[in-house]
Amino acid sequence: MTAVQTKSKAKNQANSQATGTSDARIESLIALIDTLTALVAAENAELAKGLPASRLKQVDEKSRLAEMFERIVAECAAGTTSLNVRDRMLREQLLERILKLRAAMDENLLRLRAAIEASNRRIEAVMQAIREQIAAVSPYGASGRLAARAVSSGTSRSA
Repeated sequence: MTAVQTKSKAKNQANSQATGTSDARIESLIALIDTLTALVAAENAELAKGLPASRLKQVDEKSRLAEMFERIVAECAAGTTSLNVRDRMLREQLLERILKLRAAMDENLLRLRAAIEASNRRIEAVMQAIREQIAAVSPYGASGRLAARAVSSGTSRSA
């Protein structure tokens, strides 16, 4: 083998290894997206049942996975990581998964907003009931002065 052939072979092996590493990174990213999408879909199903957002068990795991995903996206945007996908099918899988995640996250945002609004309505109803109860037993009127209490006067017929 000549020196040129040896260099060419080494270059091809390096490219093949780089492509394999890149593909493995893409497959890992797809797995992360799939896990995050499944978690968000489960959270959406629970929110659809009317569970308050504070009672959801997926919150911590969703946050952890979302941070991992955001870090990868930030690295790509900064140019410190490259996700060059040469395999067309792998690229299509990645794009498909990203679109599914986006749809699940859009639904999640709507459901979380609705859950927060429902929680706020419940809190306001409880606060209104407390205000009414306090007003009913308070010796003070709206002006801050002692409220005149209605006194019943009746006659006793027992003698």
